[in-house]
Amino acid sequence: MRKMIDCRDHPSEKQCTLVIAGEEEEVLRAATAHAIAVHGHTDSPELREQLRKALRNEMPQPA
Repeated sequence: MRKMIDCRDHPSEKQCTLVIAGEEEEVLRAATAHAIAVHGHTDSPELREQLRKALRNEMPQPA
């Protein structure tokens, strides 16, 4: 199942509205890069674990 992460679930000063969806490892790579570049986080195992815990199953789009 595809995974997703939504910045709106984690309020910040930037009021980011980005949603990233795809295969789990793709989403983790993109979310990590985004967290570092946009939100000023430092890459660490702790950051990656927080992001992994924030992943949700993507809801299938109606046909």
